Amino acid sequence: MSIGRRFKGTLVKGTLAFGVLAVLSNTQALATEFKFAVEPNYTQDKQVEVYGPLIQYLNKNTGHHFTLVTSRNFQFFWRDIRQEVPVDFMFAEGHFTDYRMQRSGFVPLVKTAEKSSFTVLANEEVAKRGINSLIGYSVVTMPSPSLGFALLTEIFPDAIRQPNVLSSGKSWRDGVEMVFAEETDAAIVPTWLKDQYPNLIAMTTTREFPGAAVSAASSVDAAARQSVTDALLKLHEDTTAFEVLNELGISQFVPVTAEEYHGYDKLLKSFFGYKDAN
Repeated sequence: MSIGRRFKGTLVKGTLAFGVLAVLSNTQALATEFKFAVEPNYTQDKQVEVYGPLIQYLNKNTGHHFTLVTSRNFQFFWRDIRQEVPVDFMFAEGHFTDYRMQRSGFVPLVKTAEKSSFTVLANEEVAKRGINSLIGYSVVTMPSPSLGFALLTEIFPDAIRQPNVLSSGKSWRDGVEMVFAEETDAAIVPTWLKDQYPNLIAMTTTREFPGAAVSAASSVDAAARQSVTDALLKLHEDTTAFEVLNELGISQFVPVTAEEYHGYDKLLKSFFGYKDAN
């Protein structure tokens, strides 16, 4: 082979290598770091376990990097929402979603296909006495202002005739276990959970809400929002991502509109720190 041909081959290889490096460099430059906040439906360690696969999926399928933001409990989560602690995305129930939409300019991207509602569960002996028999007796829930806690005020609207609300659950499943252990008379839990405990009786079920939504801060550019939306809408089609949906306990994410959540922020009105939208 002549020196000229060897030089030409080296030049071509060098040009290709430079092109690959340029593409990689450009991709890295376009990638953005985002903070992704979730409701504290579990302990913080458990939140990492449950939501970790979702974060990994987004990292793989959007070209951006996401960091999971957990909260110690619902009171800390609510404080951060009120104080507008910066996050880029949030996965939360309708009352939190609407609150941030109305006051912080968050935009809903997708919602869970399953609607949200809550059910009061008790053993047969308590359940047969009727829902009003719980006045003055203990009902366990997650701390305020979780949706389950907020909906107890709709079930028992009279401030004088209330159950003894125990907000000591570290997860919704904790409440059910406390009923079995006879540490409480009843528990309010997400309705999907009741089917896993056929030995307990549903005393009442709340009205339904649109499913929990993933929303984005107004500071997130439109292209990044779209990449997250597209990735989540096709999540259920990815056979390698079954663990993501399994951990979340949902079948898929579906399209959403802001109007679906309008007014649900009012469920937070009786909790400390609530402020009206401008």
